[in-house]
Amino acid sequence: MATDITDTGVQSPIGEINKYDFRTTSKGVFKAKKGLNAEIVHQISDIKDEPDWMRKFRLDSLDIFNSKPMPKWGGDINLDFQDIYYYLKPTEKQGKTWDDVPAEIKETFEKLGIPQAERQYLAGVKAQFESEVVYGSLQEDLAQKGVIFTDTDTALREHPELLKEYFGKVIPPHDNKFAALNSAVWSGGSFIYVPPGVEIEFPLQTYFRINEESMGQFERTLIIVDEGAKIHYVEGCTAPMYSSESLHSAVVEVIAKKGSRCRYSTIQNWANNIYNLVTKRAMAYADATMEWVDGNLGSHLTMKYPAVYLMEPGARGEILSIAFAGKHQHQDTGAKLVHCAPNTSGQIISKSISKDGGRGSYRGLVRVEEGATNTKCSVVCDALILDPESQTDTYPYIEIMEPDVAIGHEASVSRIGEEQLFYLMSRGLSEAEASTMIVNGFIEPLVKELPMEYAVELNRLIELQMEGSVG
Repeated sequence: MATDITDTGVQSPIGEINKYDFRTTSKGVFKAKKGLNAEIVHQISDIKDEPDWMRKFRLDSLDIFNSKPMPKWGGDINLDFQDIYYYLKPTEKQGKTWDDVPAEIKETFEKLGIPQAERQYLAGVKAQFESEVVYGSLQEDLAQKGVIFTDTDTALREHPELLKEYFGKVIPPHDNKFAALNSAVWSGGSFIYVPPGVEIEFPLQTYFRINEESMGQFERTLIIVDEGAKIHYVEGCTAPMYSSESLHSAVVEVIAKKGSRCRYSTIQNWANNIYNLVTKRAMAYADATMEWVDGNLGSHLTMKYPAVYLMEPGARGEILSIAFAGKHQHQDTGAKLVHCAPNTSGQIISKSISKDGGRGSYRGLVRVEEGATNTKCSVVCDALILDPESQTDTYPYIEIMEPDVAIGHEASVSRIGEEQLFYLMSRGLSEAEASTMIVNGFIEPLVKELPMEYAVELNRLIELQMEGSVG
């Protein structure tokens, strides 16, 4: 049964106010009842007019979700899954120009700077609002080369052969409880196919926005980079603050074929009441390179560990992540590299910052399968703690089944030193400015890997998080 969308129009008194903490009075076209059951899953499948195989995939996934216990590791998930809206359709159709998008939703994305970014330096944009992609574009020359960049619902209708071949193959529903949840109620997300040899010079981007209270967003992203192709995909996420929790549980699958290169950059800046429980994994084949650049700010709890499975000789995986944990936040993040073939290589660099009682956790896995000779892998995880109330934990797992490998692991935990602060303050900086400068230096390895506009934005977000810090 559907209910009409309503907007409370009430500003929550909790949380920091920053430029992302605004909400839009949106008149959507359909909102499912709260709660998770087979009726909701059928309802989503009916609205999208899906083929029988996808409906069965959803219902089987719901059974898997219900059968799996909550994880006993990671953060404390105190979430009532029956108190969440699992589907909200904001518009009747997806806009091909910003003028096609309802005014209140367009205003949201204008405040976030997405149309401006599209005009200046992106090759294509998707904008998802609640459960559906409301706007999409792709440069015409890329479309003529055979590049597909659309939302996953449209891909299911227009490219069923590709969906059926790859969907759920890298991350099947039984992989974990939240992969099963996403598989049951997924909606929106990006589908990208890059034909052999095609190199996309400018990033493609999707921006995800949760607007409603007690909302769940379950986008499903599938990227296929064919042989010798190259792509940089950028993802951004925000939500306003409410007094009740919301849930973001995405699944991202990437297939990097022989000799290809894929970089997936994420800057997430969720409100402090979001549970961010995401599964991201890539399969890299012969001589392919897969790079995750992952920045996590905000949320009540984030559990996210981008992974690369190095399937054939010469494959390389690189994961660069940063997590900033503030008051009442737990960033349980990390990375996984699984070497399945000889002559593969990888690198993990993880940085975490904890402040005002926040907790940052690194949880990583490096696994070398039997026969994966001449593997090379290095792990560096550094934590910076800004005050005595904050906490950091490190849970590295290294599993080696082959003796002929080179694996390195370094870890460090540090606090901002009085000597560092004194030196900078003697140059005229305030204590807060000096602390921010030290933090910016700490995260430099990640920032320099981002496009310039995103690097500036990340630095600005860090400065927002550092406001009020006394080192």
